[in-house]
Amino acid sequence: MEAHVNGSPVPVPDSPATSAAAHLRDGLGLTGTKVACGTGVCGACTVLVDGSPAASCLLPADRLAGRSVTTVEGLGGEHPVQRAFAAHDGLQCGYCTPGFVVEASVFVDGWRAEHGDTPPGREEIADALAGHLCRCGAYEGIFSAVAAACAGEFDTLPDRDPPRVDAVDKVTGRARYSADQAPPGTWEGVVVRSVHPHARIRSVRAADADTPLVDLLPADRTVRYVGQPIAAVAAPTPGRARAAAEAVAVDYDLRPAVAEVATARAPGAPLVHATTDERAGAPSYGEAPSPPARWDGNVRGPGTVTWRGPTAVRRLRAAAASGNPLLVAQEYTTAAQLHSPLEPHVCVAHWHGGGLDLFASTQSVSGLADRVAERWELDRDRVRVVAEHVGGAFGAKNGISTDIRAAVDLSRLAGAPVRVSFTRAEELTDAGHRPGTRTRVALLADGDGDLAAMSVDSYGDGGVSVGSTTATMALLMYGRAPRRVRDYDVVTHRPPGMPMRAPGGPPMAWALEQAVDEMACRLGEDPLALRLRWDGNPKRRALYERAARTALWRGRPRGPRTGRFRRGVGAAASNWLYLFGPRARVELVVEGGELVVRTATQDLGTGIRTVLSGTVADRLGLPGGVRVEIGDSGAVFGTGSYGSRTTPSMGPAAADAADRMRAALRGRDPRVPERGPVDEHVLKEVLSTSEGLSVVGGRVRDRWGPPFPDTPDDLGVGRGMSGAVHLMEVEVDTLLGRVRPTRCWAGIAAGRIYSERTARNQCEGAVVQGVGYALFEERRHDPRTGAVLSDDLEDYRLPGMGDVPETEVYFHQEGFEHVPGGGVGLGEVSAVGVAAALGNAVFDATGWRPRDLPLRPDRVIEGIR
Repeated sequence: MEAHVNGSPVPVPDSPATSAAAHLRDGLGLTGTKVACGTGVCGACTVLVDGSPAASCLLPADRLAGRSVTTVEGLGGEHPVQRAFAAHDGLQCGYCTPGFVVEASVFVDGWRAEHGDTPPGREEIADALAGHLCRCGAYEGIFSAVAAACAGEFDTLPDRDPPRVDAVDKVTGRARYSADQAPPGTWEGVVVRSVHPHARIRSVRAADADTPLVDLLPADRTVRYVGQPIAAVAAPTPGRARAAAEAVAVDYDLRPAVAEVATARAPGAPLVHATTDERAGAPSYGEAPSPPARWDGNVRGPGTVTWRGPTAVRRLRAAAASGNPLLVAQEYTTAAQLHSPLEPHVCVAHWHGGGLDLFASTQSVSGLADRVAERWELDRDRVRVVAEHVGGAFGAKNGISTDIRAAVDLSRLAGAPVRVSFTRAEELTDAGHRPGTRTRVALLADGDGDLAAMSVDSYGDGGVSVGSTTATMALLMYGRAPRRVRDYDVVTHRPPGMPMRAPGGPPMAWALEQAVDEMACRLGEDPLALRLRWDGNPKRRALYERAARTALWRGRPRGPRTGRFRRGVGAAASNWLYLFGPRARVELVVEGGELVVRTATQDLGTGIRTVLSGTVADRLGLPGGVRVEIGDSGAVFGTGSYGSRTTPSMGPAAADAADRMRAALRGRDPRVPERGPVDEHVLKEVLSTSEGLSVVGGRVRDRWGPPFPDTPDDLGVGRGMSGAVHLMEVEVDTLLGRVRPTRCWAGIAAGRIYSERTARNQCEGAVVQGVGYALFEERRHDPRTGAVLSDDLEDYRLPGMGDVPETEVYFHQEGFEHVPGGGVGLGEVSAVGVAAALGNAVFDATGWRPRDLPLRPDRVIEGIR
């Protein structure tokens, strides 16, 4: 049996047990075809079969016999769509990009055959690509790319390089992710998970004594949620590994469980963490260690932070007792939001010669190598972690996760490389989520309309984990009026949360920013004008003023609206800490007559390769970028990608390396100037005689120094906070309860922007994720067992191209002149206020104040009746 794949005859399996995607990837080495959902929902595995797009994860490989198949590699990098995606930055992490490109190539060819070079509109493009998801949210670039390709703008090679230095590798399928790195002879590992919410495990046994099995249970041998890892097994093929996992015998000693927050708080409820040691060992979903707090049954907290707290409480109580109309007291809830990067958690581990190699999807290459060396008691130079490309993370891939633990130990037992990759069901169950929240906000204005007092109490719903910071985030907003904020956690027998993009930020803004808008209504004041008056942050004040001048805000409808379709515009503000990695290092070396950047950081799609290349080129005045090699722990220390700290850490280190290289080259040839551009011919000549010359740059200190000491794990807190203001326009269908975002303006104050297009892409993607949080994303569970029911991408809905607004991003680039490089991170701050702005827009359109996320149609219909 044969098929023609990319023009060449190849054999195909004669059994339907192997999917076309698995055969293309593992059988033929065409790893540009990605598997993300496994159910034909996300589009990442799209290939052309006899010229028509098909989801290869659902297609049995034997059905390819006698047919013509084209993968992304078969497009050859010459299709106008590929050039357009690269030029318009229609990608971030790139994991979904091959599927988009393959589908779009058919649409573009068909559109042009019918319409010539007339570009399609957003609706036509969204309809054509409706079967594709990008969790990073790179849709704005995709819209532009497809329209430009249809208009014939990329029939020839563009006259400039793409804005993202690894764009061509991603649009052609050459970019290799961790699952693509499995060498011949790699075994497959499968995790055995608990089917009960609470039990002590008496024993775990493989059916076959020759099957490698590793224990993944905690020290107390207790499972506390359905889906908790118990063990892992490995076999030479995926099918045999799955069969071995199904045959593992687990002896459970069942214990009472509690899966609902209300039940967990009831007197006499079964305890999730019963002892002091268990409570101390509860997993944390905060990025920083959880401070000590008291426990009352299954409730942890409060963690209280105040600024003149007693004064705030006294004023709020007096206002409540007197019925003061300028007291806004409201309660809001949010659902769990799952990280769900399209590249699942995956690790390929290989022990050899006393050392350990890992290909892992991780947010911290250097940090993971350090942790692995410590855990498995190896010298650091015996551990190599590689993450050439990472298909998204959003906070879920920072540490020794289950896939890594299982792969490392199974490889040692099997004596072979072992790959452990989560299924989408595992990813949506036990790979992290932003916990749900219930938050009470009270704001009091005085007779002049100034903020007189604030209190925020928030209860986090993170399953077995703790670490709520939702209320604490409100402490940093709106001046220095008296305030008290208290964070609690309610634990249940459900999977643990993890830090997710701006931990605590979006649920805080959902509550606080709607309360601020309500206060503006009580005062009869423009919502932006009230924020401008309350907010002392000069960077956000500049954004309020800019937002007020936009056509979106000035042209918004006023007064009550009627009719089925009602339009409204809402605003929300946000901030985020300025964080950095003081240990950041960048090596700049001369190889083959050219400059090469090396560091052990990683690129999750945020564009740090582009930042490094551009920074060195700009510093030396070079006409183009330089080659960048990242994602290998054998290089100098690279900062992890979390907390919006990668760019403000690695960018200054690259600039320092460039300065050091300039000095070293000047020492060899005085024609190299002390500053300014280096003549291209002089540089070429001096590099040709400087083979092997190497310098290492580090992140220099801020001009004023940090307000707090740096932590040992490469975390520094700088002076100043980034800011954002979002305006969102929505159309509400009052008959069907559908909320449709139409336009968004995102104002971001993060100082100097290193790479304008990739930064803009991040901010556009943050809007997409915020829309998902507001409208669609809701993890569902069995109320009796806590088992996750929304464990595929049909039941857990991510926003697609037809769900998102047209987005304009504005950068305010002042305010961080004391920072090396002049700019700070923007990944977090760009995500915080999106859902809140959408909620305020719904109120503006309908007069109904939404309180609960997501804004499902049933909630909207009930609310506006």
